[in-house]
Amino acid sequence: MTVGAGISVSDDGKLMVLGNCILHDVPDNIVVTPASGGALANGAFIGVVSDQIGSRRVFPVGKLEGLRFMCVFRFKMWWMTQRMGNCGQDIPFETQFFIVEARDGSPFGMVNENDSALYAVFLPILEGDFRAVLQGNERNELEICLESGDPAVDEFEGSHLVFVAAGSDPFDVITNAVKSIERHLQTFSHRERKKMPDMLNWFGWCTWDAFYTNVTSESLKEGLESLEKGGIPPKFVIIDDGWQSVGMDANGTEFKADNAANFANRLTHIKENHKFQKDGKEGHRVEDPALGLRHIVTEIKEKHALKYAYVWHAITGYWGGVRPGVTEMEHYESKLAYPISSPGVQSNEPDQALNSIIKNGLGLVNPEKVFNFYDELHSYLASAGIDGVKVDVQNILETLGAGHGGRVKLARKYHQALEASIARNFCNNDIISCMSHNTDGLYSAKRTAVIRASDDFWPSDPASHTIHIASVAYNTVFLGEFMQPDWDMFHSLHPMAEYHGAARAIGGCAIYVSDKPGQHDFTLLRKLVLPDGSILRAKLPGRPTRDCLFTDPVRDGKSLLKIWNLNEFTGVMGIFNCQGAGWCRVGKKNMIHDLKPDTITGYIRARDVGYLPKVADDGWNGDSVIYSHLGGEVIYLPNNATMPVTLKAREYEVFTVIPVKILSNGSKFAPIGLIKMFNSGGAIKELRYQSGRSANIDMKVRGCGLFGAYSSTQPKRITVDSEEMDFEYEDGSGLVTLSLRVPEEELYLWSVTIEL
Repeated sequence: MTVGAGISVSDDGKLMVLGNCILHDVPDNIVVTPASGGALANGAFIGVVSDQIGSRRVFPVGKLEGLRFMCVFRFKMWWMTQRMGNCGQDIPFETQFFIVEARDGSPFGMVNENDSALYAVFLPILEGDFRAVLQGNERNELEICLESGDPAVDEFEGSHLVFVAAGSDPFDVITNAVKSIERHLQTFSHRERKKMPDMLNWFGWCTWDAFYTNVTSESLKEGLESLEKGGIPPKFVIIDDGWQSVGMDANGTEFKADNAANFANRLTHIKENHKFQKDGKEGHRVEDPALGLRHIVTEIKEKHALKYAYVWHAITGYWGGVRPGVTEMEHYESKLAYPISSPGVQSNEPDQALNSIIKNGLGLVNPEKVFNFYDELHSYLASAGIDGVKVDVQNILETLGAGHGGRVKLARKYHQALEASIARNFCNNDIISCMSHNTDGLYSAKRTAVIRASDDFWPSDPASHTIHIASVAYNTVFLGEFMQPDWDMFHSLHPMAEYHGAARAIGGCAIYVSDKPGQHDFTLLRKLVLPDGSILRAKLPGRPTRDCLFTDPVRDGKSLLKIWNLNEFTGVMGIFNCQGAGWCRVGKKNMIHDLKPDTITGYIRARDVGYLPKVADDGWNGDSVIYSHLGGEVIYLPNNATMPVTLKAREYEVFTVIPVKILSNGSKFAPIGLIKMFNSGGAIKELRYQSGRSANIDMKVRGCGLFGAYSSTQPKRITVDSEEMDFEYEDGSGLVTLSLRVPEEELYLWSVTIEL
């Protein structure tokens, strides 16, 4: 018997996790090594004993049959999505995260240990120069696929390939497992240890969908002015692809599409193109820095009170890399390389960008010179007033490892150089990681704190919108341990705009749009953005509720998706009907499989919000108040009570969930927040209860508009900044409302006192 911490392989070939069989028919060469040190008792590494050598090897670990699982896998080179199943053959290639329900629990997670659920998480990791990933086969075997990405790198140790952990709370298990891997690898940092860039707390605008690569200085100004005129001022801007100096090789094959870049282009200079130079002319370069990018960045920051300006660049400079032989770029020693993607990636969805780069090759900067490249690029951008970067196309590095010691070594070299340059040139850890859903990068990121969490927002693809919401939520179960997930831009004026906006309000992410000038829904934006340009951002990455982890909200025709998050004193939960479209494993693309999905009824309860007790007072009895954003209803839910929710196809609802406080005079109270905002409770920044003959509630509240709270008794008086205020009280529901005016100061906190 090979024994780990609560995890063992029995003499009859079963992988046992805390007394439960997860895999059977485990081969003799599979070994389990206990995790050493740290807080996680129930964790161990799965490895393999083998005398095989080779840059790619596949090892069966055992058969999985009859247990529900959820995994996230790369459905194409750049991005992950979710899949649910109950046997080994359901596990797709390129699975990077896998959680299995080892034992079903009682419906309300009671404290009786025999009734509690048990979850086991499997995380394939990096070992030396190799990357492990999971997959299944037709014999229902879970397999480890081990790759170096370089034919010359063919010897591996094999003892620490997959980390396995188990426990009764899935979110705790996952967090502790990633922290254990952090201690083991010492090559990355958990999200909780990273500095979050302040741009996350403000509303922004991105140029991409508005202008694609045709963006200019003038169109940049038009976009910002258009939003500001409507009373929703962006406080950050992302100047996406289209600002750089790029060109094709004479013999290159152009890629043409209205909504994409020409992937055959390569970077020809680190400075901006003529469109971002003052009075710039094509083919002519202005050398005076004051007439370059700096002139437009200075203008938009001064005119629009922008806090942060980001620009886009690829991790290799541009899609086609850095052009070799260009005089100003020779010292980066770029050489033409031709990507080779792994068989696992090739077996999933084809990708136009990758195919174009494979055909034209990529000018890869010498890894020994890549810090110089980033540093010179970023120092120039910083001198022009740019505050940060969105770094795209990151997974391309895994295809270029041959001759560089393999994919892991190359990725780590690039990521270390990138993070060092960001730290040196930008003061606020201002970087968004994009097209970066591989573990080569995730397990090499010590500082980067924001990651795009799914494939793009595709405005014209009707299949994509429900898929987008579900993919981000499930990807975040894994990605949210490393970085704060970014839900991508969306359009405020779009048939699915409210659906997307509601999801982002719960996501804990930056909120930014890519509206064309003049094409905005300001009514929607006011549910997300305050007049000072700030947002009410939830504290955590938004994730599916525990009871949604193993159901399929896009394919099974019967399940709703519930996503939860926390504020300082409240929870927030979004409910979405995502049925009707999903990634098709046969067609290998997003497809609508049901043109008219059914209306679905599901159930919610307060404790669907994970960690809700953490924002409740000691002695909380489990009673909660729920406020429905669209319904405008206040519902009192006793401990463990459930409430039905019915949604038609592509409908949503957002609920603010508040633990009830029983006051000294017997009154019950629960602050809701700004009830016209999606994330109402995000407005409450301080909360204190005072007991006496009458009970007082003191709050600090950010923002303006209609503030609401539940009270079982009518308040005697309410003051705001010591000024007595008029308020309304509904006897039937207990809803108290009052109006907060627009404050003169940015991020101002009103002092609200309610006397009961």
